[in-house]
Amino acid sequence: MSIAEARDTCKAFLSRLPGFLAGIPRDALVVGILVLSSSLCFGLGYLAGLDAGRTSEISIEPGPMPTSAASPMEQVVASKNGTKYYLPGCAGADRIAEVNKVWFPSPSAARKAGYAPAANCAGL
Repeated sequence: MSIAEARDTCKAFLSRLPGFLAGIPRDALVVGILVLSSSLCFGLGYLAGLDAGRTSEISIEPGPMPTSAASPMEQVVASKNGTKYYLPGCAGADRIAEVNKVWFPSPSAARKAGYAPAANCAGL
């Protein structure tokens, strides 16, 4: 849409408005809309800045390292930030940072914790 088409569309819209809006000069209406929209954007940015300074009250502690009770073939690993679990030899498991790794003794334990098997990890 070109500027001329937008102007014509606005003129057609304003001509249909009843009462006092039809009597407002078009330049004043455009300036008013610009001021209101920029004030709204500034206010939203200000509120977003207030939230940026706050810290999350949710704390996730890394789980214990796997014990020797479970065989290494049964153990699975997941990220505390993700939704999928992997076998330790899968490429997805290699991309998880050590501080984010959560170990489970079996796939069923990972499923009970809310994780799903990774589609790209063969053997799950």
